[in-house]
Amino acid sequence: MMHPATAHAFPSSLGDSPVTSEPTAAEIEDLVSRFGSPLLILDCEEVRRRYRALRAALPGVELHYALKPLPHAAVVAALRDEGASFDLATSGEIELVRSQGVDAGRCIHTHPIKRDADIRDALRYGVTTFVADNPDEIRKFVRHRRAAELLLRVSFRSPSAVCDLSRKFGCEPAAALELLEIAHRLGVRVRGLSFHVGSQATDPAKYVEAIAACSDLFAAAQRAGLPGLDVLDIGGGFPVAYREPVMPIDRFCAPIRAALRDLPPEVRVIAEPGRFIAAPAGIAVASVMGRARRDGRWWYYLDDGLYGSYSGQLFDHSRYPAAALRVSEELFPSVLAGPTCDSIDVIDDDALLPLLQTGDLIVGRMMGAYTWASATDFNFFRRARVVALNERPAAAGRIVHWRRRSRATTPRRTECRIPRPCRPPPPPPRLPPSATSPSTPANP
Repeated sequence: MMHPATAHAFPSSLGDSPVTSEPTAAEIEDLVSRFGSPLLILDCEEVRRRYRALRAALPGVELHYALKPLPHAAVVAALRDEGASFDLATSGEIELVRSQGVDAGRCIHTHPIKRDADIRDALRYGVTTFVADNPDEIRKFVRHRRAAELLLRVSFRSPSAVCDLSRKFGCEPAAALELLEIAHRLGVRVRGLSFHVGSQATDPAKYVEAIAACSDLFAAAQRAGLPGLDVLDIGGGFPVAYREPVMPIDRFCAPIRAALRDLPPEVRVIAEPGRFIAAPAGIAVASVMGRARRDGRWWYYLDDGLYGSYSGQLFDHSRYPAAALRVSEELFPSVLAGPTCDSIDVIDDDALLPLLQTGDLIVGRMMGAYTWASATDFNFFRRARVVALNERPAAAGRIVHWRRRSRATTPRRTECRIPRPCRPPPPPPRLPPSATSPSTPANP
């Protein structure tokens, strides 16, 4: 038996203070009573807070939210209203931002490998900036050279990053000049360079190294008589605190800011944050379906697991801080298991939990990124329903705002203040299904 520390505060990569916009236990229980479980509670106020913090840490850098970690309409709408831009990689993501009224001029398409249909989908929407990293990909744009321009992605391997994206994408720096020359001969306009040092990077030194190398490539291209390069995309990878603290974002970005000051003044700088904005905004809530005593420990079987919201433990190599919603003075060695019939579906086999009963709630924090987005319906256990809170900037009191369908599939919108009883207003005009269903992924 062990005794707990404090309740539910958890670390923040904004600084030393915990995230403060987390719903209370009573609010979480209220949402589960209304919508059932599993849930992903998405706090749009936290989305805005994270975006503003990174914008302050990287002044003058255009922040393009990368949809991949959490492609949800409420996130897109919140960031749209903050003035953010967007980093798109698929036609499904194009449809999502289109459904939220995002101007195509605020978007870039950064997947280094594309089908011609993907390029045409983006061009029809109005996106004109794309990414390539090899001769074959550059040649795909010969037919689109009057409408499209490229960023050349350069690889900088980062052993300290949790996910080393340069293993899969990007050309070696030594090959960049030759690729620029190929594009020039083909009449394909290359506007600049891009890189991504890897997701959940813990050391800003790799950014500094990559920025300096790209600055040298800008100069080399100019000496070679190639068209001028005036865009640098520094990617994403900004870290968040899961079970361990990370460097506060302003301190993390200080050497990056210093390196960017050495670039030519005409260079437009872009970044692609995803996890940093999305992860702290999501709280996963699961219910105990049943329990069993095995080898001296209680096994608690939840209605969410590795095939659902906790999929990021497999695909993203993340370990989420999960705890019982009910606080107790006594904690016991326990196991948290997912609902499926697969034996791999175990979330945590070394958890410390109070003695739980069927129906008790387990809350996973820092679960906005690479969780719901990569969840499946394996074994016909449905993935978590998303409930978006604070879709409009908070004024007086906490606002919960969600969307759902009636039995007649007429889109309806409901707003209420938690925990007061909810009285829905008359339904608004019919909206596209992708903007109204909380339980259907926005980017299937």
